[in-house]
Amino acid sequence: MQGLALAIERNVSAALEEDVGAGDLTAGLIPAGGTAVARIITRSDIVLCGAAWVDACFRRLDPQVGIQWQSADGAAAKAGQTLCTLRGNARALLTGERTALNFLQLLSGIATATHRYVEAVRGTRAKILDTRKTLPGLRVAQKYAVLSGGGTNHRMGLYDAILIKENHIAAADGIAGAMKAALLAAPSGTWIQVEVENLDQLRTAIDAGAKMILLDNMNTTQMHEAVAVTAGRAALEASGGITLANVREIAATGVDRISIGSLTKDVKAADLSMRFDD
Repeated sequence: MQGLALAIERNVSAALEEDVGAGDLTAGLIPAGGTAVARIITRSDIVLCGAAWVDACFRRLDPQVGIQWQSADGAAAKAGQTLCTLRGNARALLTGERTALNFLQLLSGIATATHRYVEAVRGTRAKILDTRKTLPGLRVAQKYAVLSGGGTNHRMGLYDAILIKENHIAAADGIAGAMKAALLAAPSGTWIQVEVENLDQLRTAIDAGAKMILLDNMNTTQMHEAVAVTAGRAALEASGGITLANVREIAATGVDRISIGSLTKDVKAADLSMRFDD
C-alpha cells in the first residue's frame, strides 16, 4: 500500500508522544539495565493485523529489542495463541506495551470484522469495501487492516477519485450536470462514481455516462431491479444499512461491490494482552 511505511512512523510517533511525553514515571522504577522476555497473546479468535506498528513502537524505545512473530498479518489466530515474543530492555517493553497493544487490537479488530464479511459473501461476485469513515490520522492504518482481512479499499481520500453524492448533485443542479462536470474535470485515470437513491436516478446516471454507481440505502428488491436495469453497463455498489445478517442477501442481488462504513467506524477491538515471562 502506497504511503504505508510513512504512515506507520507518523502513527507511532504521535502515539508515543501522547502516552510517554517527558518519560514513563512508572517504568523508571525498574533498574535501567534490566532485560525481560514478554509475549503478546490473543484471548479471542482473530485475524492478525498491525505487526509493523508493534515493531515500530518497541524499536523506537529500544533499537536492540528482538521481536519474533508466530503469526503474520492476515493470518488467523486462535484464542490463547502467542502472537509474538519480545526480548529487550525491561523499561522499554513496559513503556511501549499499551501503545503497541492499542495499534494491534484496533487493526486486528478491523481485519477480523472484514474477514467475517468476506466469508459471508464468498461465492458471489461482490467485493467488500471500506469507506472514508475512519479515525482521524489512522486512515492508512485502518484501510491496511481491511486489506489484511481480505477486503478491498475504496478511495483513500478526496484527492484520488470522484464520488458524486446527494449534496454534490443538489449543488450541481442534478446528476446529469454533475456527471458532465466530472467527466470534464477528472484527471486521466481517475474513476468517477455517482450515488443514486432510486431507479429513475440510476437511469439518469447511466445515460450521463456513469460507469460506477452507488446504490444508496436501497432494499434488495430495488437492488435486483437495479442490476437488471444496468445490464452490465456500470459497476454497482450497495451501501447503507449493511450488517452481517443481511450482507449475503445483498450480495445475492448481483451487485459488484458492497461498502461498509462500520468496518472502520464501529470497531470492536481484539482482546489481547502482553505478559512478562517469570
